[in-house]
Amino acid sequence: MENTPIPHREFPGMPIGLQPLEEPLVDLRSFQNPRLYISMEYSRRGIPGAISRCLLRRTAAERLMYALELLPPGYGFLIYDAWRPIQVQQALFDSYYQAVRESTAGQGLSEEQLMEQVRRFVSIPSYDSRNPSVHNTGGAVDLTVTDDQGRALPMGTGFDDFTKAAHTDYFESREETTYRDNRRLLYACMTAAGFTNLPSEWWHYDYGTNFWSYYTGKPAIYTGILTTEV
Repeated sequence: MENTPIPHREFPGMPIGLQPLEEPLVDLRSFQNPRLYISMEYSRRGIPGAISRCLLRRTAAERLMYALELLPPGYGFLIYDAWRPIQVQQALFDSYYQAVRESTAGQGLSEEQLMEQVRRFVSIPSYDSRNPSVHNTGGAVDLTVTDDQGRALPMGTGFDDFTKAAHTDYFESREETTYRDNRRLLYACMTAAGFTNLPSEWWHYDYGTNFWSYYTGKPAIYTGILTTEV
């Protein structure tokens, strides 16, 4: 893949619409690809309701495997999170909302301003399957690139770092090139496979979700799957 700059994009707005495509969730481990590593972070951290299975919608999973083949020889993907139950989304939102509320105490933020800060990193839980949080659709995936030993490449921040340094294009305007080039590699492979990136999180990519709809100008295709019974 060419080492091309990551474009600056604004945070996504409203999706174009919805044209539901009924697809099953598939377990990424079923592909048995030795270049695919999985560490379901929320299950590992003991987040209430988190699962150890790594699930994506079928087409999103197939496109992820295509992106994997676009990496240089020896490189791989490490998956942090994919489909998540609504219970997990609620737990993550509640925790981050409280953290932002405490860190901004005394700044005079309105509830609307507070929510705007929170939703840039954690989506508001939606129990409406036709207007879901993106990770509840099975079309969103959090991941990074690994070396030939399965070790995550340095990206400048860790997963779930909720600072400006986590913005995907953060290192495009800085002299440090290792983080920039590693992010470019992930971005190039994933977007070539049809995914879109959430600009505030270098690790977050979407296919078929509301965010994907906004950036591609196409209707979203995945509704929410909220139950943990999968």
